Amino acid sequence: MSQPSATRLRCQCGIDAHAHVVPENFPRYLGAAAPADWPSMAPAHACHRSVMIAGKNYRTVSDKCWDTAKRLQDLQAMGLELQAVSPMPELLSYWMEAADAQQLLRFLNEEIARMVADSGGKLVGLGAVPLQDMALALRELDYCVNTLGMAGVEVGSNINGTPVGAPQFDPFFEACEQLGAAVFVHAIRPAGMERLVGPAPLQQVLGYPTDVGLAAASVLTTNLIERRPGLRIAFSHGGGTLGLLLPRLQQGWGVFPALQEGIAASPREQARKLFYDTLVFDAPTLAHLVSLYGASQMLIGTDYPFNFHEHAPVEAIEAAGFDAATCELLVRANAERFLGLQQ
Repeated sequence: MSQPSATRLRCQCGIDAHAHVVPENFPRYLGAAAPADWPSMAPAHACHRSVMIAGKNYRTVSDKCWDTAKRLQDLQAMGLELQAVSPMPELLSYWMEAADAQQLLRFLNEEIARMVADSGGKLVGLGAVPLQDMALALRELDYCVNTLGMAGVEVGSNINGTPVGAPQFDPFFEACEQLGAAVFVHAIRPAGMERLVGPAPLQQVLGYPTDVGLAAASVLTTNLIERRPGLRIAFSHGGGTLGLLLPRLQQGWGVFPALQEGIAASPREQARKLFYDTLVFDAPTLAHLVSLYGASQMLIGTDYPFNFHEHAPVEAIEAAGFDAATCELLVRANAERFLGLQQ
């Protein structure tokens, strides 16, 4: 591979597919009694506010979560021309009653659409739907794409403990395929939290990549991408643990008749039809994942504007030593294809 200095793009042309929105305020609940976990905002220090859920501070966030002008100021320094924005995952609200979640998500979707409209073409929206109720989810998906003009939606790695690849969600993915809606899968309320020893941030650091890896594996083991070949689906955090699970799954598919019978095509080849972001914080790891999944399947992800985000995503790609053509794919072209931005 060429040295990074030989491939530096020297431009602000990147497209970030993984960035989040938190509104400045949440709406009042339209009903008799708000659910216990209906979110609200509380003042914090300087230009920060605290997201309160069930009476506890879930996360303190800066005004870059909702201030479009401040967000746009940061894009150029990060080497970015365009950013796809989606809700902070905890706001997906799968654990609420479906009608309550739909009320909250409609507000969030319209807030994202407003930010996109105010961005001068620098932001693209990924909405959210109440996947705990298929009829409501399909209705909100249609609203996001056909009314608000969004590129697609963000979904959680699991919906109340059921992995996103489970067959019960097939009507949703069928609709996404038909509408041409991109699907970005983000870790949420990960399994195995009882196995983590240490402070709360370990959920993001260790729990998230574990859960998103299992979510991606569920897409392979249920043949989702084989049944929905037109579906564009991406996984956060480099696909999490899938990169280490995939060789084992491929080997098992060749050894166990039950796996060959249930999995219709090579797991390795199926995995090369999915998309993954580059948010792995390590150049050798990124190079390995590009080799594993293919240069055509990885795209920038930053997790902006949270503290635990990639500040220089284009430089991180260049540091892995890819040639100029591969850099162009990872920095821009793959995201254009995933988000449906190609003319």
